[in-house]
Amino acid sequence: QVQLVESGGGLVQPGGSLRLSCAASRSFYEINTMAWYRQPPGKQRELVAEFNRTGSTHYADSVKGRFTVSKDYTKNTMYLQMNSLRPEDTAVYHCYAFLVVSGTYWGQGTQVTVSS
Repeated sequence: QVQLVESGGGLVQPGGSLRLSCAASRSFYEINTMAWYRQPPGKQRELVAEFNRTGSTHYADSVKGRFTVSKDYTKNTMYLQMNSLRPEDTAVYHCYAFLVVSGTYWGQGTQVTVSS
């Protein structure tokens, strides 16, 4: 199993920046895939950025060029740097992990609100 704890959400004005963190309870070397998802109000959860075990990243078209995902293997923490935020980025952001041996795991989520 793995526990995921997100932090860093909040209220920000359009054009602003936030950095989200996701702390994992086990080493990234044991986790096959990690990702950030978000769920806007009244909508389904959607993939924001994915980080697989080979190191390859994938971003949703809506965030390309604005968001950057990274990982710190010494802290077992994944980050999502979000720049040039827009009102449509408002959502609950969830951390996701997949382990071949035990399946999928989700964090509790952190609220990001982009509003003036």
